[in-house]
Amino acid sequence: MPSTYSPTVRLRRLSRELRRMREEKGLTPEAAAAQLGWSRSKVSRIETGRTMASRSDVAAVCDLYGANSSERAGLIQLASEVRQRGWWTAYADVFTGSYIGLEDEAALIRQWEVQLIPGLLQTEDYARTVISMHRPEGDAQRRVMARMARRTLLSQPNAPSLNAILDEAVLRRPIGGRRVMHEQLEALLIAARRTNITIQVLPYHTGEHAGLEGAFTILSFSDENDPNVAYVESTAGDIYVESTEQVERCTLIFERIRGAALSPEDSLRLISETKEDLSDD
Repeated sequence: MPSTYSPTVRLRRLSRELRRMREEKGLTPEAAAAQLGWSRSKVSRIETGRTMASRSDVAAVCDLYGANSSERAGLIQLASEVRQRGWWTAYADVFTGSYIGLEDEAALIRQWEVQLIPGLLQTEDYARTVISMHRPEGDAQRRVMARMARRTLLSQPNAPSLNAILDEAVLRRPIGGRRVMHEQLEALLIAARRTNITIQVLPYHTGEHAGLEGAFTILSFSDENDPNVAYVESTAGDIYVESTEQVERCTLIFERIRGAALSPEDSLRLISETKEDLSDD
């Protein structure tokens, strides 16, 4: 199995494979736990990715499920790779949950934003303004550094494609004042020159639209065996949507928003005009 995946994606893959093998063997979680000498909860935690299975755990599971030598070796190797550290672990105090690991491995990021410039496209001053609203100065600077490190994802070799749709309000709200917002809009125009970045704007005159329920992100991966994930961030906590039906609903909503948005060319014209309106007289 490839060793180039992020630890988060490896864990999802390992969990999925172990669950698939158990189901193909016709064992319930309770029956598998009894034969392995584990608790029912341990099987559940491993199969849902809440616990990292050790190499010996994976070997025991493979023996029980009758995996062939190639499958066994691959899964044990994958269990070792799960414990490798991603770049974001240097900011473990900032990044919580699994989103950054998933984002780091994504081949396509589709994002609908209603309030703010997407984090991957934020300038340092814009990010500092946003983060400082809810964080003390020392903590805010640390988080700004983490966000700037995260932003490099889009310029790396084999960078993911980003399809970002912004409500027009995102452009009009002068976060940080006229200068900061002017620089942020200029940064959007520069980012849009990259072949892997598409920016669209949903204009005010659209009226009611499919995205009224709020912002969300859909992550897709290059390996077809890795299912898409939809993600919603809120002050009440982060929500990961992984069921096929729910992700398909989010995808449909995104496509409806995109259909109502300005074309990429017209969107960039609106961004440019909005930027010029912020220019000093």
